[in-house]
Amino acid sequence: MPQLAEAYACVPSTERGRGILISGDPKSNRLLYTNGRSVIIMNLDNPLDVAVYAEHAYPATVARFSPNGEWIASADVSGTVRIWGTHNDFVLKNEFKVLSGRIDDLQWSADGLRIVACGEGKGKSLVRAFMWDSGSTVGDFDGHSKRVLSCVFKPTRPFRIVTCGEDFLVNFYEGPPFKFKQSHRDHSNFVNCVRYSPDGSKFITVSSDKKGLIFDGKTAEKIGELSLEDGHKGSIYALSWSPDGKQILTVSADKTAKIWDICEDYHGKVHKTLICPGSGGVEDMLVGGLWQNDHIVTVSLGGMISMFSASDLDKAPLSLFGHMKNVTSLSVLKNVPKVILSTSYDGLIVKWIQGVGYSGKLQRKETSQIKCFAAVEEEIVTSGFDNTVWRVPLNGDQCGDAESVDVGSQPKDISHALQSPELVLVSIDSGAVLLRGGKVVSTINLGFTVTASAIAPDGSEAIIGGQDGKLHIYSIAGDTLTEEAVLEKHRGAISVIRYSPDVSMIASGDLNREAVIWDCASREVKLKNMLYHTARINCLAWSPDNSMVATGSLDTCVIIYEVDKPASSRVTIKGAHLGGVYGIAFTDEHTVVSSGEDAFVRVWKLTPQ
Repeated sequence: MPQLAEAYACVPSTERGRGILISGDPKSNRLLYTNGRSVIIMNLDNPLDVAVYAEHAYPATVARFSPNGEWIASADVSGTVRIWGTHNDFVLKNEFKVLSGRIDDLQWSADGLRIVACGEGKGKSLVRAFMWDSGSTVGDFDGHSKRVLSCVFKPTRPFRIVTCGEDFLVNFYEGPPFKFKQSHRDHSNFVNCVRYSPDGSKFITVSSDKKGLIFDGKTAEKIGELSLEDGHKGSIYALSWSPDGKQILTVSADKTAKIWDICEDYHGKVHKTLICPGSGGVEDMLVGGLWQNDHIVTVSLGGMISMFSASDLDKAPLSLFGHMKNVTSLSVLKNVPKVILSTSYDGLIVKWIQGVGYSGKLQRKETSQIKCFAAVEEEIVTSGFDNTVWRVPLNGDQCGDAESVDVGSQPKDISHALQSPELVLVSIDSGAVLLRGGKVVSTINLGFTVTASAIAPDGSEAIIGGQDGKLHIYSIAGDTLTEEAVLEKHRGAISVIRYSPDVSMIASGDLNREAVIWDCASREVKLKNMLYHTARINCLAWSPDNSMVATGSLDTCVIIYEVDKPASSRVTIKGAHLGGVYGIAFTDEHTVVSSGEDAFVRVWKLTPQ
């Protein structure tokens, strides 16, 4: 059975103009964040140690560990809170429909018995507190008229709840059962985050008006504020207290994070300003922050997670990065077999090193969207949702100046002739285009709707698959294509075609969930009945020794077939990627890399049968 060897995590989902509230568990030193329908639990001491909870039916928004670290409560855009265990397969304890709209923040009480959640809803129901085991409401929360962005429980008795939101208000409730006590309107813009100090003596609110205010924890009167000199020049999105309660971390749209000393006279002075690495664009705005044990974690709008050490603030931070969107294609570079390139349609190309994880992103001069992607050692070829194909030279980590070629129609598939990489076959709706270098040498109208294509490594033969499920084999002489044969077996449109590394076989997959392996010389079917997926096949790959084919499908599974054994002796990885598998590749005979809709890249070790 294949074992998961490594998982390269996605980054938190972010949204322009909004903070995200990440959290963690100081005991096990794990970080908790959400992306799409997944909740990701990452070990800060070893970022390759990642677990994923994928049971939400809607995009998840926020998740929190219970005070004892045994349970996690996570919420989604439909207003549902799920409470599940952190051990043995994330067993579900309870599921409650809490609000009628999205939940933006939730917090456990210090005794772990009550949960308060806030967000959007119809009418008055913008905040609710409930018992964690029965879901019964404890208290009545009026006083807000717009979306409530953050809420917090006082960590010590007597219990209090503070909420803040888009109506510029900070509301204070006493209980349990909780009831409205008083309201403050000292901020002049959205109040993005409120947090109690660990000892419960005071709480701080931060807002898009660039201010932070300090309140007394028991009476909720305003007792101080963060000083404006050397303060933030943009909206402050989140704050987090240090474990000793003497300092706080704030993150802001001005692309900086600041550490503040909270003095005895209840005023905050800037202790240090942290600058996160980046290009200085919009995507470097900081939207999330967390201070946990010795780790200071910030999250930027582009998804970059930076980890500073609280005991040595001058040390350069450790940066973690990955995809935020569906990872549509993977490529393993031949000369250094451990380098994996992955791309998502938003134009991001990330480089991973097996055993290390993230090792940088490829910065192209044109950050166009990516629909098709092919890579060899010296260059990458991409195409987006227009008629252009980009050829980008690759020198180590740097991309050279890209050449763009207009092929007259939106490309469907791109493949390199591996032995003479300047030759590229691009298939378009009506036929095929041959490129040599940056020039179109021929455009051939084939008279049927093309859906996939492949070119032989020596550039002498091309296989083009159609909407009708037929594979057309063409020989390439000079710049012309001559039809040699038509292979018929598929019952659905062809989605992917791949030559085996020694060019003795072809594997093809279709939208009707079937894959076929053909013998090149006799043009007969070599392995049939490869019908074990339950949805369309998105990608397939050959092992370097020509003995195995791996297919990835929309049904979330990866199936590995051995060419010399019947298809029924396959190996299946179930649920490899939530939402479907879109990219697959072998790095060596025993290792498969897959990527998918959940924005993860996973490395699987195969054990010989």
